[in-house]
Amino acid sequence: MRSINDSDLPEQTVNFARGLITGLTSHKNEIDEQIIRFAPLFPLEQISIIDRNILRIAIYEIMFNDEIPVKAAINEAIEIAKEFGSDGSPKFINGVLGSVIANTNRAK
Repeated sequence: MRSINDSDLPEQTVNFARGLITGLTSHKNEIDEQIIRFAPLFPLEQISIIDRNILRIAIYEIMFNDEIPVKAAINEAIEIAKEFGSDGSPKFINGVLGSVIANTNRAK
């Protein structure tokens, strides 16, 4: 498997990916707390890895990345859930993210 350092991706894409990874890892506990809070019927370990990571990325973008518009973060998360998640993933993702947004200071 090739690393991002060995890729032919544009520098801007590599920098975006690195920033996302750095941000996610530095805020993982806070992000997971949001998932636990707003999906109380689903223990974190029981949420599919795809849904869990879609939520992590979107919550990071909503809570910690002011460069990404909230609506864009939600729309992208739902589209990824439609493509890679189960039939119920888009609705689940949308519900959790809606609750996160309702409880943050970021404008919709």
